[in-house]
Amino acid sequence: MEPVEYGSMGTKASSSLGILIVDDDKTMRALLHSLLLTFGVKNVFEAPDGERGLLLLQSVEPDLVLTDYSMKPVDGVEFVKRVRALPSPLARTPVIMVTGHAERHYVEEARDAGITEFLCKPVTLRDLNARILEVLEHPRPFVQAPTFIGPDRRRHRPGPYNGPRRRKDDRDVEVEFR
Repeated sequence: MEPVEYGSMGTKASSSLGILIVDDDKTMRALLHSLLLTFGVKNVFEAPDGERGLLLLQSVEPDLVLTDYSMKPVDGVEFVKRVRALPSPLARTPVIMVTGHAERHYVEEARDAGITEFLCKPVTLRDLNARILEVLEHPRPFVQAPTFIGPDRRRHRPGPYNGPRRRKDDRDVEVEFR
C-alpha cells in the first residue's frame, strides 16, 4: 500500500475542501477534525447531531460529510435519508459513515440509506485518507429511483455475464457441466 500523502487530498486542493462532521461524541468530532487538519483541510464544520447537521449542511454546502451511525435524536441513517431527500446538488453530497457498528446489517442499512462510503472505528489516518480520496477522485454515478436515492451501490461493473443462468428463475434451463 502506498504511503499516505499528508496535506494532499487528490484533485481538489485539500485546503479548499469543506468537510462537515456530524457526530454526537465531542471526542470523536475532535479526533476527526484533527485528522482532517493533518491533511491540510481548513474548512471543517461540526454538528453534534443529525438535526443540526442537516441545517449546517444546507448553509455551508460542504464537499463531503463524515457522520456517525448512532446519534440522538436523529441517527446517521435517518440523517443520510434526509440529505438524499434534499434538492440537488445538496442531495448528491458524498457521505462517509464513520462507525463502530461493523456488522453486516448495519453496513447494509447505511448503504440502502444512500451513504457513499463506510469507515469502521477505530479510524486510522490511512483509512480516512483512502475513503476521502475514493469519494472525491472516483465518484460513483448517482441513482434516483422510487425506492433508493444515492450513489450506485455497485462498486464494480463486471463485463456481460456469459454463463448458462442469467436469472434466478431460469429453472427450466438444462445446464451441462463437463
